[in-house]
Amino acid sequence: MDNQQPNSNLSIDENSAQAQLLYEQQRQQILQPYLVTRVRRGIIGSSRYAKRLRQDIRQATNTTKHPPILITGEPGLEKDNIAALIHFGSDRKRQPLIKIEAKNLKLPDLFGRASGKPGLLDWLGQGTLLINNWQDLSAPLQLALQQLIETGTYIPVASEGVPSGAARQSSAWIIVNSEKAIDLVIQRCSIPIKVPPLRIRKADIEAQINYYISLSCRKTGQFRPRLSPEALRCLQTYDFSGNLAELEGLVNRAIFQASCAPLLTEEIFWPAQAPKKRFRLNLLNSYPQLRNWLRSDWWPDRINFGFTSWIYVIVVLLLFLGPQTRDRNIALNLFWAWWWPLVLLTFPLVGRLWCAVCPFMIYGEIVQKLRQILLPNLPFLPWPRVWAERWGGWILFAGFAAILLWEELWNLENTAYLSGWLLLIITAGAIIGSLLFERRFWCRYLCPIGGMNGLYAKLSIVELRAQQGICSASCNTYQCYKGGLAKGEGQETNGCPVYSHPAQLTDNRNCVLCMTCLKACPHRSVEVNLRPPGIELWTTHLATNYEVALLFLLLGSVGVHHLPQICEMLQIPATALESWPLHAGLATLTLVIPGMVAFSCDFLATKLQPSYPDRPFRDRAYAYLPLVLCANLSHYLHLGLTEAGAVIPVTLATFGVPSTTLPSNLVQPFIAHPAIIALLQGTVLLAGGFLAIILLGKISRQPWLQLVPQLGTISGFTILLWHLILI
Repeated sequence: MDNQQPNSNLSIDENSAQAQLLYEQQRQQILQPYLVTRVRRGIIGSSRYAKRLRQDIRQATNTTKHPPILITGEPGLEKDNIAALIHFGSDRKRQPLIKIEAKNLKLPDLFGRASGKPGLLDWLGQGTLLINNWQDLSAPLQLALQQLIETGTYIPVASEGVPSGAARQSSAWIIVNSEKAIDLVIQRCSIPIKVPPLRIRKADIEAQINYYISLSCRKTGQFRPRLSPEALRCLQTYDFSGNLAELEGLVNRAIFQASCAPLLTEEIFWPAQAPKKRFRLNLLNSYPQLRNWLRSDWWPDRINFGFTSWIYVIVVLLLFLGPQTRDRNIALNLFWAWWWPLVLLTFPLVGRLWCAVCPFMIYGEIVQKLRQILLPNLPFLPWPRVWAERWGGWILFAGFAAILLWEELWNLENTAYLSGWLLLIITAGAIIGSLLFERRFWCRYLCPIGGMNGLYAKLSIVELRAQQGICSASCNTYQCYKGGLAKGEGQETNGCPVYSHPAQLTDNRNCVLCMTCLKACPHRSVEVNLRPPGIELWTTHLATNYEVALLFLLLGSVGVHHLPQICEMLQIPATALESWPLHAGLATLTLVIPGMVAFSCDFLATKLQPSYPDRPFRDRAYAYLPLVLCANLSHYLHLGLTEAGAVIPVTLATFGVPSTTLPSNLVQPFIAHPAIIALLQGTVLLAGGFLAIILLGKISRQPWLQLVPQLGTISGFTILLWHLILI
């Protein structure tokens, strides 16, 4: 018997071990659907919000009594991951952590039944129970769980014929996640944790993005791209309603769409908030014929290569070979008396539409096609976006300033061959840019005329946009941006010529209305809308310094066109304009002074009025845009209403036919009366001043009394321009 006792004890131990093993296997099997096995990630970032959150988590993990914990925050903040950080950082990390979605919770599954069937709490033991999205619980469930949180006890659910019985004690650690504050629970939670939304953690966005980039590239095994500064600024200005979940989705989609590109630019993200649909009319839905025409070969390819390309050659030849004055050269007449008034009139209507049929880039595209045919294996250089975003705007500003000085000092308006050289120089820039870089790099960043067009296009009542929800949810080709083969109703295209995605556009500056995106899109996401003019200037607009500088340069250009009147007003001898250095100096000062005056008035206002709007001057400066456009239009109306009407005799004079051979009613048939011209000029100028004042109030969002300095500046400029243009 003595020899059998140890064997008997060993048998008991073996049975106990087997029973324990079977219990653990059954426990794991039952808890498996709810089990959280690891932490997905830590708290990323170095902002004070991230540091405070890490501190709260450490405090929760270091507790020994394991009181209930409430984690609150907006959707998409990974509150369940924070719960995992708390659990796996505590002394219960070897115990299971289960997560139950509140909307799927059933009390019998959690509490068990009085008939003896155990619930999850019985199997969980000293593990951690995470109730996710408490706000989705019904009122009865909240009351039952509140007892568990308050007392640590629960009552099994009664079965048929079996009463609920006595309360049972639970040793589980309870963690609750909620998108809303829960007052009753907070009072009894020793460690409530509030997770800050991403929109107030702007300093952490870059670190979050770089982490998601590394994670995605490690998963797919592809090369890790860099994030451009412009893309980072774009994302930092966006209020992420979906918080971290939305940001991670944006990064993963951008990496997929970038197709192994070394740089992630702002166009391949989707952070731009969709514009409000109020006061917008989709012309493509209202006029299906317009959709068909814009998707046809006529717009703009047949117009460009079948008409504009060769008419441009004729115009340039006439400028060099024909008579050299505007009254005898039809090409010079078309350039100054027709093009300038008409293009200024179209900006408030169709924005930058002129760039879609611009002859400069037509020849740039022709050269690109020839390069691809002759040198098919020579790749284009990648766009130097970082450099271009920083310096491109200032280069086009300098180019436009040079054009204005050239126009004034060498009488460009009335010298045909110099106007011809101006056209050729801009065309040469477009051709060189097209030889080096793909698509329209010149148009987007360096073209002086394009910079002016993009600035004025912000006032347009027509906008091209895409439905962001459709693009982000349905599109996996990105053809409107990158180009590609035909898909569905989408046509084969080379992609947007200026690398802009219609779902990314926040203003009209970088959209030339070429309709490439409309042709490429297989989902009918692209819209051509009528909208209130310039609405983004007081809603989603992002100001830039070079655009403000260009804006006031264009305002100063009106003064340069009337430099003799300015000299007369200031009692400067007319002979000063005969001296080239003095003439150049006066013209330069005239270009610079409007911006200096506007900035000085705004600066003094901020010093004298502590309650003056705290937004930077460059935001309010765009209020001058209607006045600048109307002042230039008022100036060129005189040419348009006088010399443009003499197109027939000027055309004959170009080819040496004297106008005396024409009937008298054809010599000057469309020249307006001076009183009519003055009336139209004055009306346009006053409208510009009035709209500038209205826009100032919209942008500033301040009482009018606080805007008196800028109101006075706008009124002063309007009166001065009236005196220069009409008197």
